[in-house]
Amino acid sequence: MPTESYQPSDRRPIASRNRKIFQTLAAILADSHVSPNFISVAGMVMGVAAGLLLAATNFVSTLWVERSLWVAAAAGIQLRLLANMLDGMVALASHKASPLGELYNEIPDRVSDAAIMIGAGYAAGGSPALGYIAACVALLTAYIRAVGKAAGASDLFVGPMAKPQRMFVLTLGALLMAALPTDWRPAWGDLHVSFPGAILALIIVGGLITAGRRLNLIVRHLRGANS
Repeated sequence: MPTESYQPSDRRPIASRNRKIFQTLAAILADSHVSPNFISVAGMVMGVAAGLLLAATNFVSTLWVERSLWVAAAAGIQLRLLANMLDGMVALASHKASPLGELYNEIPDRVSDAAIMIGAGYAAGGSPALGYIAACVALLTAYIRAVGKAAGASDLFVGPMAKPQRMFVLTLGALLMAALPTDWRPAWGDLHVSFPGAILALIIVGGLITAGRRLNLIVRHLRGANS
């Protein structure tokens, strides 16, 4: 049950939280009695929608429609991130932070990650195999962070391919696909993999490095705790 004294033990460091516009928005939502858990679920809906929009780019034949889908997907990814930031801010501002709220914060995040990665895999210029692998790697990094948190380790939001970085490169890739002339899009291999596929490969490599760094932090913490 939410209590005023509860404070989340593990919050991702996000510089945007200090911006006046987002603090004002969080205050307005809190004063309007908008549930932080509702914001978390809304963020998941935006994430799933972004994944569907990415996949849809591979099933349209009109260029302007495809470009519109890329832009809409980029917007969906960013709205997902905005919701991910605001849910915690609203929870604290309205004194509704709770262990249940942390569950609402985590589970929708994992659904969003998987939907966006898999959607990018099926997108024009993507690779379904890379999409599924990237989704698994994203879930792995989150799982390692959860295990480390349970073990009492800290600073487990390290990259180089944590959630904000994953979403940044995917947003950039979507905007590139929307803006560049089709002749400027690379087409590697028989499957004509372009920026989305290359970005998924980057996320996989960066995600594995991230998982390794987080594991190292957990091992150091456990060794220090037992020494």
